Amino acid sequence: MSPDTKNADQQQLAHNVWSRYMTEVYFFKKPSPLTTFSVDKIEQLAREKLKDNLNAFMYVFGSAGTSLGCAGNLEELAKWKILPRMLRDATVRNLDTTLFGVKYKSPLIVAPVGVQGIMHEDAEIATATAAGKVGVPYVMSTAATRSLEDVAEANGSGTRWYQLYWPVDDDITLSLLKRAKASGYTNLIVTLDTMLLGWRPHDLDRPYLPFLHGVGSQVGLSDPVFMKKHGLEPILEPPEFPYDPEDIERRCKEGDQKMITRVRMAVEWLKQTNSGTFKSWEQLKLLRDNWDGPLILKGILSVQDAELAMEYGVNGIVVSNHGGRQVDSVVPSLWALQKIMASPKIQAAQASGKLTVLFDSGIRTGSDIIKAMALGAQGVLIARPFMYGLAVGGQVGVEQVLRMTLADLEITLGLTGYTNLQDIQGKGEEIVVRIGDATKL
Repeated sequence: MSPDTKNADQQQLAHNVWSRYMTEVYFFKKPSPLTTFSVDKIEQLAREKLKDNLNAFMYVFGSAGTSLGCAGNLEELAKWKILPRMLRDATVRNLDTTLFGVKYKSPLIVAPVGVQGIMHEDAEIATATAAGKVGVPYVMSTAATRSLEDVAEANGSGTRWYQLYWPVDDDITLSLLKRAKASGYTNLIVTLDTMLLGWRPHDLDRPYLPFLHGVGSQVGLSDPVFMKKHGLEPILEPPEFPYDPEDIERRCKEGDQKMITRVRMAVEWLKQTNSGTFKSWEQLKLLRDNWDGPLILKGILSVQDAELAMEYGVNGIVVSNHGGRQVDSVVPSLWALQKIMASPKIQAAQASGKLTVLFDSGIRTGSDIIKAMALGAQGVLIARPFMYGLAVGGQVGVEQVLRMTLADLEITLGLTGYTNLQDIQGKGEEIVVRIGDATKL
């Protein structure tokens, strides 16, 4: 092989995300912070890493009730099988995806996951930094352990969206929107299925609810409008790591006024965001009138709600059951996606660009992303896997989970016989087929 041929081959390899990644791993022997590329093994590593703080792991791992909702997501994804095509030009040229009129390098989105500070001391700062470096959108949770402003700074020139747990008081809601916009968050995701927390035996048995101690309340505690209602200045200090509920209770009993104030205000914040006060479709007008970017509803599972979203001026939906964390025996998100995408109204709105459909709950691999996109999703959110990467390796752990997911997606897309995601998006049974009980195959 001549030097010119070798260089040309190397340049061709460099065009592919997976090739660059595989080259780093196999040829340059760069150390892997997680020591494995198995999603299941990374989850096991996170459990081991947090063995002295198992409550934190179980908070992320756990689901509502008997965990049938979480299991159902994985089972439904497993029942769908990819149908590869052969002898085609399947050199993957890119994973480019357009969402809300903006072109992204891939369909992958870092889901809004709260209380990251129980998993690693760098918390949301690590995840936002990793997302910025990899080049995928980062969605900031209202239940974060860092402020909107600090996370925006960590994300730098990256793309960031803000996920709203909708407060009871409108003036607090408007303050959060103002802060998000000022900090460069471009899209607003409104989570609808957590107006109160689900029945979660994993947390109740211990008991374990970080929010009660001001861990995961930092967006609220740093908000000037919310704090002024209680005659206080914003609290900007992040919570300590590791989260130790017994130590916090002890400090409160010993009269630590700073901690007493934080805990008291955390309870007040919960009254705003998880009070059991349910919103109505008509109340979306407040958000639509005060947010000039894309407005997205997360937690949509029924065709009726998807169609209603369009009627109320919503730009996108996230088909999601919150990873099975809110309602036991809830329908699998992928099942809901199929039903929603069968609606002629949704199909027409998606085709015209009026509505963008995103998918969440159960994504573990690149093949999972292909399944969701073939069934109609335009973008896909990943959650628990990056949280396990965070626990084990901090920022570099999150980076590896994101990069290996993209590498898996690109490899599998090419092996399926397609050059880009537009070839598979919404093509249904041309790409994937559902085969009964996957455990019997």
